[in-house]
Amino acid sequence: MDKEFWADYALPLVIMVAEIIAIVLPLMIAMAYLTYAERKVLAAMQLRKGPNVVGPFGLLQPLADGLKLLMKETVIPSGANRIVFIAAPILTFVLALVAWAVIPFDSGVVLSNINVGILYLFAISSLGVYGIIMAGWASNSKYAFLGAMRSAAQMVSYEVSIGFVIVTVLLCAGSLNVSDIVLAQRHIWFVVPLLPMAVIFFISGLAETNRSPFDLPEGESELVGGYFVEYSSMAFALFFLGEYMNMILVSAMTSILFLGGWLAPFGLTFIPGPIWFFLKIAVVLFGFLWVRATFPRFRYDQLMRLGWKVFLPFSLFWLVLTAGVLTGMGWLPS
Repeated sequence: MDKEFWADYALPLVIMVAEIIAIVLPLMIAMAYLTYAERKVLAAMQLRKGPNVVGPFGLLQPLADGLKLLMKETVIPSGANRIVFIAAPILTFVLALVAWAVIPFDSGVVLSNINVGILYLFAISSLGVYGIIMAGWASNSKYAFLGAMRSAAQMVSYEVSIGFVIVTVLLCAGSLNVSDIVLAQRHIWFVVPLLPMAVIFFISGLAETNRSPFDLPEGESELVGGYFVEYSSMAFALFFLGEYMNMILVSAMTSILFLGGWLAPFGLTFIPGPIWFFLKIAVVLFGFLWVRATFPRFRYDQLMRLGWKVFLPFSLFWLVLTAGVLTGMGWLPS
C-alpha cells in the first residue's frame, strides 16, 4: 500500500514541487538582477556609474536592497482595511508567478502543457489590475486611490489591443497551445509578417506593466507614489517584485508570439533552445530599459488617445487584413 501511495500520489507531487522550484528560483534571481541591469543601463545612458560599491562591480546590490526591505517595519495606516491592504501585494506577486506555468522553455519543457495556454496567459495578465485596485482602495488615501483608478483605466484600454494582437497570432498559428504557437514559426518568425502587431504588443506591454513612458499610475509629480504610496518594507517589495516579474513575463510572451520562442535563428541549432529563449527575453527587456532612459512620460490624454484612437483601430484593421489574406490563400487553419 505504501509503495502504491508513493508511486501514485507522493512521487508526482514531489516532482511537481521540484519543477515549480526550478522555475521560481531562477525567476526570482533574474528579477533581482534585472533591477541591477536597469540601474546599470540607465547609468550608462546618462554617463553615470550606477551601483558599484556593494560587492565586485556592485553585483551584490540587489541582495543588499532585498535585505534592507526585509528588515524594515511594515507600517499599516490607521484608516486602512488591514486584510485587503496586505492581500493586494500578495495577489500581485502570486499572479506574476502563476502565469509561468504554461511558458515553454524548450520543446516539451513546460510545467503545464494545456491546450488553452495562451488564453490562460491572457486571463492571468488581466487579473493583475485587481491587486492594484485593492491597494488603492484599502490604503484610504486619495493619492493611492487616484493612482489605482488611473491604472485600471490604462490596463483595460491596452488589454483590448493586446487581445486583437493575440487573436491575429492565433489565426496564423491555428492553435491556442503555447508550444504549438512556437512550432508554427519554424519557417518564419511571426515578427516578419506581423511586424506592426509586434510593435503594438511591445508598447501595450509597457502600458500593462506601468512602465515608462506609461508610468502615470505612480507619477511622483502629482500622485506622490501612486497606488503603493502607503506601502513599506516587504509589502512594497512584493509590488516591486511583481512589476519586474511582469516585465519578464511580457518579454517571454513577446518572444513566444513573435520571435520563435526557443527556436534558433539562422539554423544555429548547436546552441540549446532554452539559451535562445533567454537571450530573446533579455533583448526585449533591454528594450524596456532603453525606452525608460529615452522617452518622457506621456500626459494622460495622450495615453488614452494612443490606446483608443490609434492602437485599437489599427490592430482591428490588421486582424481583418490577416484573416482576409489567410482565407484568400487557403492558409487559414480549419
